[in-house]
Amino acid sequence: MTTTTAPTHSHESLGWFSRAENWLDARGKGAWIAAMVIGFIFFWPIGLALLAYMIWSKRMFNGSCTSRRHSHRGHKFNSSGNSAFDAYKADTLKRLEDEQGAFEAFLQRLRDAKDKSEFDAFMDDRAEAAKAETEEAKA
Repeated sequence: MTTTTAPTHSHESLGWFSRAENWLDARGKGAWIAAMVIGFIFFWPIGLALLAYMIWSKRMFNGSCTSRRHSHRGHKFNSSGNSAFDAYKADTLKRLEDEQGAFEAFLQRLRDAKDKSEFDAFMDDRAEAAKAETEEAKA
């Protein structure tokens, strides 16, 4: 005869808090945030308690928020397993980075040209004012 043992963490053996925690974990960070907001709406200490628990248990800062670094150069991506796609992706990302660099250089040239035209206009106004002062002094 074989005896089977019940799993140690069945839904019946878990408390309501553990079941709620597992349910929210299965739905991701958005579910935790929604539960916190609802807690703040109905009874603010519940929302505050959820926020504290999310920070304490590191649920607030796990996953995609901390794994991505927002640097523009030198991206390292995992291989998809398809070498042709990986080469295409690398070429496309390099092209986009080059286009971004060219666009940023273009914007800098536009800013420089605007600054130069504003400075030239200021110098012209100043020269005209100085010329008007000398003409008034002669008169």
